[in-house]
Amino acid sequence: MTQTRDSKREDLRQRLIDAAEAQIAQKGLRGLKARDVTATAGCALGALYNSVEDLDQLVLLVNSRTLSRLGEALRAAVPEDAPPAQKMQALAQGYVDFAVTNTRLWSAIFFHRLPDGVDVPEWHKKEHAVLIEQLIEPLSRMRPDLGPDALRLRAQTLFASVHGVVQLSFHGRFVGTPPEFLSSEVHGLVEAMTRGIHLAVPAP
Repeated sequence: MTQTRDSKREDLRQRLIDAAEAQIAQKGLRGLKARDVTATAGCALGALYNSVEDLDQLVLLVNSRTLSRLGEALRAAVPEDAPPAQKMQALAQGYVDFAVTNTRLWSAIFFHRLPDGVDVPEWHKKEHAVLIEQLIEPLSRMRPDLGPDALRLRAQTLFASVHGVVQLSFHGRFVGTPPEFLSSEVHGLVEAMTRGIHLAVPAP
């Protein structure tokens, strides 16, 4: 009996995540409404709060899915035996492609804010590692002089550079890259960064 009840609860939880994911993909974070989610999931409004703490936690669960999918896309984008600079280009283009294809879900990762005084759960913080983990290996080959902490910091900086270009382009800021030039400009940016990384290696 308990197993059946737990199975039903988990099934409802997954339906709620599915419904929220579909709603965010269609309307963005601002269009996410609890009543629409529960109507799509086929349950009463109160059932939402029996399955998750609140709508914010539901967004975290959707973002968790998106991060997992993004991680898979980045891993698939990297040619296994390619030189480091080529791997970094592949990662950047894989990131652009994912963001273009999943714009609203991608945006939700970075624009969702929890209420004041509520911390992002540690499990969700750890999931953001997919944003930089694939950069560590090629970067370590280009900068063998950097230790683990310095490599991670540099990877975060490189990611932020590409992410900033993508975000400004999507949100139509006056300094943003026109969408039709996004891929080529990101390619140029990564090319300049990788060239600079090589030049920064201290002489033996």
